[in-house]
Amino acid sequence: MSDFSMKPLPPLLWLQAFEAAARTLSFTAAGHELGVTQAAISQRIRLLEDRLGQRLFVRHPRSLSLTPAGQAWLPSLQDAFTRLAEGTREVFGEPGESPVTLRTTPVVQQNWLAPRVAAFREAHSEIALRLVSAIWPDDFGPEGADLEIRYGRGDWPGVEALSLGQAVMVPVCAPALAERFATPADLAGHTLLHAVGFAVGWPAWLEAVGAAGLESRCAALSCDNQMMTLALAARGAGIALTHRRLIEERDDLAVALELPVESDEGFWLVRPARRQPRPEAERLWGWLAQGLDD
Repeated sequence: MSDFSMKPLPPLLWLQAFEAAARTLSFTAAGHELGVTQAAISQRIRLLEDRLGQRLFVRHPRSLSLTPAGQAWLPSLQDAFTRLAEGTREVFGEPGESPVTLRTTPVVQQNWLAPRVAAFREAHSEIALRLVSAIWPDDFGPEGADLEIRYGRGDWPGVEALSLGQAVMVPVCAPALAERFATPADLAGHTLLHAVGFAVGWPAWLEAVGAAGLESRCAALSCDNQMMTLALAARGAGIALTHRRLIEERDDLAVALELPVESDEGFWLVRPARRQPRPEAERLWGWLAQGLDD
């Protein structure tokens, strides 16, 4: 075994940058193809040349050309990429055969997404879907998902974000319990179900409806996710605060007080900004976007 075979290969991103730039003879075109800037391509190739100890390109004022070393290396690198692609297809199928992955929280899956996915499947049974749950903010990110539904202000870097509608918070409970509430003061003595991570929680909602401090006269039960607060509320264990959109498909929950409070946070349909979406993912995006007012 040679000494070189014992050394780690250069990072794949560097190799991809070289192959694309060598094929197009343009750092700019390579950047467009790989979804990065021209400067990123230039940096990756410079790092690759430093690792290899030889120049791969001759930089002319308005063009590029390959050095003899670059010309000699390119065919073997392209052959390696071809064999890697063929092996991937043999094991995982064609790119179009892989399912469209949509990641979001369980409460959105159950209360907003499920009926829309069911309708999408009826119209597009040929498209395979994969739903992935995310609980914590760190669970989200562009890696591994074609689309996401996130909660926040829609200001995440590197993504295209489409609002899923006005964020309006309302108190909800079991239908039989809802009849007991006419004003916010009627909540005194009842259990308020708290879900962490929302800008408009019970203190903020009570202040907005003119009942600041009323939570001190109520029992409290805290959960680390909204799905549990809604499950408890549906069983008469207290009153939950949630987005109106998340209960529109449920008959086991009713609005306790028709006093909506707007939030500057909400749910957003999200996809990576730089990645070219697959046709199947584009169809799902369009379907969900068209159904926002349903």
